[in-house]
Amino acid sequence: MRRRIVFLGLISGICAASLIIPLFPSSPLNSFLNWGMIATILITLTILALLFEFDTAKVSSREIAVIAMLSAVSVVSRIPFAAVPSVQPCTYLIACSGYVFGPIAGFMVGAVTALVSNFFLGQGPWTPYQMFAWGLVGITAAGLRYVNLNTKWLIAFGIIWGYLFGWITNTWFWASLIYPLTFRTWVIVQLNSVWFDTLHALSNAVLLGFFGMKTIAILERYKKHFNWVYSPGDDTSKV
Repeated sequence: MRRRIVFLGLISGICAASLIIPLFPSSPLNSFLNWGMIATILITLTILALLFEFDTAKVSSREIAVIAMLSAVSVVSRIPFAAVPSVQPCTYLIACSGYVFGPIAGFMVGAVTALVSNFFLGQGPWTPYQMFAWGLVGITAAGLRYVNLNTKWLIAFGIIWGYLFGWITNTWFWASLIYPLTFRTWVIVQLNSVWFDTLHALSNAVLLGFFGMKTIAILERYKKHFNWVYSPGDDTSKV
């Protein structure tokens, strides 16, 4: 478990660095590197590494089935709201999935949501960034197990990720399509998106506030049905 946490932290840190370094135009690397391309490559490799981690993890067939089911529901919840700017019900379901089933499962639900739903909404160079951002929602939601979870924590988590999701996808737009790459142009790009990010944060807060704890309770009960341990002392055949 400790190795997995270190692994997730390392690759997430590398990807974060690829998005932060362009904010320092004085770096000598900026003169001959395309940071938009580098960030895309690193994020794609991160996604592949996490998919490999899921493939090698000890996951039961029942858990794979429920992850697939949650991914499908998350995809379906995103598509009808595509016409409403930045209202993303899937974020709330990805967070609940990551909390209940762990970081790798949460990442899978988030990544699959972006990949599959974009077959309907439009694929493009933004897809890996959406997969990465929603995958991180699932990963970080697992960290909520270390606090005394309540509705306030869920609302705060949803608001934070409403803005972080926008920061990640906006940084792709800035690093790939904006010139020059300066802190000023980065701030302008982020400010132009602040209303959309706020709508995402508010929709997360509402959905997690009203349905978060109930959804987690339902998923927890379902999880108990396929996670059981046989104890010889509990043999009831003699009854």
